[in-house]
Amino acid sequence: MATEAANKLRRKAYRRGHIAEYVAALYLIAKGYRVLAIRYRTKLGEIDLIVRKRDLVICAEVKARGSEESAVFAVTSTAQQRIRAASDLWLARQRDAHRLSVRYDIIAVLPWRIPRHLPDAF
Repeated sequence: MATEAANKLRRKAYRRGHIAEYVAALYLIAKGYRVLAIRYRTKLGEIDLIVRKRDLVICAEVKARGSEESAVFAVTSTAQQRIRAASDLWLARQRDAHRLSVRYDIIAVLPWRIPRHLPDAF
């Protein structure tokens, strides 16, 4: 019984995370960015969102949390390393990589509020 309840909570958190990624993507589209990838996975790590505006590419970590602070603290240094490693692989596959600037942002999706975009977070 306990594992069934734990699995239910895990599935709910997983769904909440996916919804938060789509909310963040819509928010960035409204800010003029073009979504290149959602949940980009490599053997080295995963990037929640990759968006672009002109020659700026943003690799964003999306966190659905109750507060902005808890979202920021949820992105550990290990997670940051994985995101950077995955972005290096993604960038190596781009024809115009020499022109692109890459930035690492956090999008905090907060309950009943507009998402908070934290540029150059790490």
